[in-house]
Amino acid sequence: METVRLTTAQALVRFLNSQIVEFEGARQRLIKGVFTIFGHGNVLGIGQALEAEAGGLEVYQGRSEQGMAHAAVAFAKQKRRKQIMACTASVGPGSANMVTAAATASANQIPVLLLVGDTFATRQPDPVLQQIEQPYDLTLTTNDAFRAVSKFWDRINRPEQLMSSLIHAMRVLTDQANTGAVTIALPQDVQTEAYDYPVDFFKERVHRIGRSVPAADEVAAAAALISAKRKPLIICGGGVRYSEAAEALKQFATRFHIPFAETQAGKSAVESDHPYNVGGIGVTGNLAANRLAQEADLIIGVGTRYTDFTTASKWLFRHPQAGVLTINVSPYDGYKLDAVKLTADAKLSLEALEVELAAADYRSAYDGEIAAAKSDWQAELKRLHEACYRDGEPFVPEVPGQLDEVLAEFSERFGSGLTQTSVIGEVNRLIDEDAVIVGASGSLPGDLQRMWESRRPNTYHMEYGYSCMGYEISGALGAKLAEPDKEVYAMTGDGSYLMLHSELVTSLQERQKINVLLFDNAAFGCINNLQMGNGMGSFGTEFRYRNKDTGRLDGELMHIDFAQSAAGYGVKSYSVRTPQQLREAIIDAKRQTVSTLIDIKVLPKTMTHDYDQWWHVGVAEVSGSEATGQAYARKEQTRKEARPY
Repeated sequence: METVRLTTAQALVRFLNSQIVEFEGARQRLIKGVFTIFGHGNVLGIGQALEAEAGGLEVYQGRSEQGMAHAAVAFAKQKRRKQIMACTASVGPGSANMVTAAATASANQIPVLLLVGDTFATRQPDPVLQQIEQPYDLTLTTNDAFRAVSKFWDRINRPEQLMSSLIHAMRVLTDQANTGAVTIALPQDVQTEAYDYPVDFFKERVHRIGRSVPAADEVAAAAALISAKRKPLIICGGGVRYSEAAEALKQFATRFHIPFAETQAGKSAVESDHPYNVGGIGVTGNLAANRLAQEADLIIGVGTRYTDFTTASKWLFRHPQAGVLTINVSPYDGYKLDAVKLTADAKLSLEALEVELAAADYRSAYDGEIAAAKSDWQAELKRLHEACYRDGEPFVPEVPGQLDEVLAEFSERFGSGLTQTSVIGEVNRLIDEDAVIVGASGSLPGDLQRMWESRRPNTYHMEYGYSCMGYEISGALGAKLAEPDKEVYAMTGDGSYLMLHSELVTSLQERQKINVLLFDNAAFGCINNLQMGNGMGSFGTEFRYRNKDTGRLDGELMHIDFAQSAAGYGVKSYSVRTPQQLREAIIDAKRQTVSTLIDIKVLPKTMTHDYDQWWHVGVAEVSGSEATGQAYARKEQTRKEARPY
């Protein structure tokens, strides 16, 4: 057997360069590049290997381990899981910083390869710098924390272990039913040890992403179920996008007169103005989708995980005979809600069902309800676009319990009367049709799932499986690397921006322009809404100075000039407090060649809220507050109306 003597790290890099993915005849590199932050645990191992022979891998320099890994996740998501990035970090805090991103990837079923530095396999220098020692188990290191948030985990304690480990890693990274974070822990001494690797190990490997064919008996059972129902509703999940099944979905819905609603991951698989697209569903759903969902006698979930936000904590499907049919490549997701399941590729399943239902001459019994629901929502959407606040005039808050004094305080302090919903409407109107918007956390995902009109496919990029604060700007960079010819906009709140925006600098370094739309309401506004809507007062969620008189954080609102801070990096920045300033900033940002940030001061409590939905959250069973007691009673009563499993 012909061999070549390489270090473990050199063999790793050479192997990554030889991986190819094929989907429907088209081939490309599986791994586009590697995000790096070097430390003593990886710089002389993987770092040396990349410096010596990166091959076709592009090497990117991250600023935060979590941020660069989020960018890698976003890249794979925007590539519909057909191409990925790897990330390498050093031992200890460097690797630990990526645990959050690993969880984000696995929760969303997005492939990412994490190559984490580890302590010495020999244990000779223990405790090495940054090592955590556990007296009860000497095998444990920081990297064991990745086990809970990875879809595949391994530690390479001998150079020859790399071979079987990497082959299994590729299996998971290309598995459409159960992918996510793949973590390989690499002790720093093992990275640099040499071994005579078989040359055959580095041959070009083609990983074919195939379509799982639906079983005939499952298709027949699914068709029989649909045929027995009068008003089915389709839920378009992320699987529709990853399967590239949008055209099949449109044809299926149109042929059988069935409306479809969108999850956060499924939104923009199909354009929003399609006659059968009724928009976002669930806790962050709109009036049209949630109304039809409550009246539907069958829910057809296509590529969805049925999270609590999609099902309104299993409360939304309220028809007495409402059944559930699931089309999903994942058997795990197929079994949810005790559904009839069709375990196969979304596109092939819809096509097979179309044949069966056409033979049965099926058509739903909807008679004007779809158009009426869409029309009612369009009227509400117009109201949200035009919502404004002027000092001294009445304003109806979207969230119960909010006092007009807070709006007046904010307006005076920041010199702005902008509402969040009106800003979203203006942005939607002004940016390019093929521009990609990226979001993840706070109140913006709810507003965007309800309000955003996707005019082109694959332009709505929301990380909501983990709803990870800090994903937005890193995610925008990843999306831009995936589609460099498109404008990309990170939609983020001030709280999330402050948590993690370091990859804004990486966007400048790579000359990959992203645009940050920063909605500053001086608070963790979404959670402030949640507490005040469930009987609490505002506590610890607004950005206020500590009050010397009360000792609490209930002093004057903090005023942060985000535009000025971004300008210090070299970002083109704008301060916005009026509709005219907003329009001018968006138009000018399009002309820029560097990354931009638009600091938009928006009034608190001017987001969307509550369109025929419920969300099960913990409310104190015992308290001294009458309002909290009432909120608990409401929660318990509504919980009785929800499905128990």
